[in-house]
Amino acid sequence: MLFSRFLQTALVLGLLSAIGPFAIDMYLPALPAIGASLGADVASVQWSLTAFFIALGAGQLFYGPVSDMVGRKRPLYFGLALFTLASVGCALATDIQTLIALRFVQGLGAAAGMVIPRAVVRDLHTGNEAARLMSLLMLVFSVSPLLAPLAGSGVIALTGWRGVFWAVAVAALAGLVLVNRALTETRLPADRVGSDLRSALTGYGVLLRDGHFMGLVLISGCSIAGFFVYLAGSPFVLINHYGLTPVQYSLAFSVNAAAFFVSAQFTARLGERYGLVAVVKVAVSAAGTVMVALLSYYLAGGDRLAVLLVLYFIASGCMGLVIPTTSVLALEEHGAIAGTASALLGTLQMLIGAAAMGLVGLFATGKPLPMVVGMAAGALVGLALTWITLGGARGHRVARHQP
Repeated sequence: MLFSRFLQTALVLGLLSAIGPFAIDMYLPALPAIGASLGADVASVQWSLTAFFIALGAGQLFYGPVSDMVGRKRPLYFGLALFTLASVGCALATDIQTLIALRFVQGLGAAAGMVIPRAVVRDLHTGNEAARLMSLLMLVFSVSPLLAPLAGSGVIALTGWRGVFWAVAVAALAGLVLVNRALTETRLPADRVGSDLRSALTGYGVLLRDGHFMGLVLISGCSIAGFFVYLAGSPFVLINHYGLTPVQYSLAFSVNAAAFFVSAQFTARLGERYGLVAVVKVAVSAAGTVMVALLSYYLAGGDRLAVLLVLYFIASGCMGLVIPTTSVLALEEHGAIAGTASALLGTLQMLIGAAAMGLVGLFATGKPLPMVVGMAAGALVGLALTWITLGGARGHRVARHQP
C-alpha cells in the first residue's frame, strides 16, 4: 500500500512536471516550419525558446515562496490556468514578436509545474528516499522528451505548427483536473506559520550565501546548459544540415532523452552503495571526458551524424545521474524553506541554460561545431565546479552524513 502510494505520488508529480517541457519538446520539430511561416530567421525562432526558458526560470522565484506561504496546490492552479491561456494565444499568433511574447507568458505559467513538485518531494522525503522518488518522477517526466517530439511531428503533419499549442492547452487543462483529484496537499497550515514575503527574501539571502548549495545548483545548471544548447541547435543541425525528416529527428532526440531518464533510475541504488556525492563526481567526470572527445572530433574536421548521436547518448546518460542527485543534495539541508530553495534551484538552472542557449545562438550557423562547443563548455565548467564544491572537506562531510 505504501509503495503504491509512493508510485502514485511519482506519477502525479511527474505528469505535472512534464506539461511545461511538453510545450518545448512537441515544438522542436516545428522550428524550421515556424521560421518559414512567420518569415523569421534562425536566431529569431530560437528566441521563442529562449524567452520560454527565461520565464520558466524567473517564474519559479514567485511560485516557490508562495507555495511555502499558501500551500502547494493553489499556485499550481494559477500556473496551469495561465499556461492554458498563453498556449491559446500562441496558436493564434501571426508574427514572431507576438509568438515570443506569448511564449514568455506561457513559460511563467509552466514554472509552477517545475518548482512545486520538487518541493513536494522534499516535504515527503530526504536522502536516498528522496532520490528514489525524484528518479521515479523523472521516469514519468520522460514521457515528454521521449514521446512529445513524435507527437509533435504527427500533430504538425495533420494541423501545422499551430496545432502543437492547441494540444498543450488541452494537456494543461488535464493537469488542472489532476491537481484537483489526485494531488494531496503536503504543506499543511501548521507548516506555513512564519512563511511570508519577508521570510522568503531572508531565505533567498541564506541560500545565496550558502556556498555548498550554490555550488550544487551551478553544477546542475551547467549540465542543463549543455542540454539547452543541444535543444535549440539540434533541429537545425539534424534536419537542415544532416537532412533528417522531422520524424527521424524526433526519433533521434527521443533516443538521447531515453539515456538520460533510464540512467536516472539508478541514482538511488548507486547512492545507497557508493554515496550520492561519489555518484555526482564520477558522472560529471565521465560526461566531461565524452564531450571533450566529441569536440575534438569536430575540431579535427569530422562531420558524421552517428558520432554526434552516440557520444551525446553517453553524455546524456551521465547527466541523468547528475541532475536529480545534485537537486536532492542541494535541498537536503533546507527542508524548512523547501519551496524557496526549490525555486532558486530551478530559476538558476533555467537562467544558466537560457544564457548558454542565447550566447551560442549568436554564433549559430546551422552547422554542428558551434552547438558542440557550447555543449562541451557546459560539461567542462560543471566538472571544475564539482571538484571545487564536492572535492573538499565539506563534500566529505556531506558524503559521511547521507542517510
